[in-house]
Amino acid sequence: MRRDYFDLTVEGVDDDVDGPKTPLVRIDFHGPEGLLRDRLSATDGDLLDAADVDVAFRLREPLSSADDAEGVVGVTNRLTGDFILELNETATDVLPFIRAARDSAGDEDARYRVEIDVDGDRLVAYDKGTFLVYDHEGNLLRNESLIPSGVEL
Repeated sequence: MRRDYFDLTVEGVDDDVDGPKTPLVRIDFHGPEGLLRDRLSATDGDLLDAADVDVAFRLREPLSSADDAEGVVGVTNRLTGDFILELNETATDVLPFIRAARDSAGDEDARYRVEIDVDGDRLVAYDKGTFLVYDHEGNLLRNESLIPSGVEL
């Protein structure tokens, strides 16, 4: 599935007083009908639950090499490991989102919301607490990632 089929917007970052308290990432798909729905469906045809998907950001270059290091946001099927979708983003877009999720949590585990739409119509919405960040060599960046307390990787 082509990365240019997707538009990503965020809310609840950078003191967005009108935005939601819990940071929100909205991914809108503009591609062939049914393609994304198929990838977001389990073998029984039902749409995957939040517990069945993982969200991660992997850098394509070192964070220290550029102010806006490029990377790829990926949503995967936790049960099969298959990529559901990928889209290009920069660290300057993704890392502040993760920090906003952490800051909004107070003493509780950080949360954020992912909404995936198809041409503006909601397909799924997931409340998530984990957002893993990997460097350009595939190593987990724990300090940049959003990992709930009690989770050991």
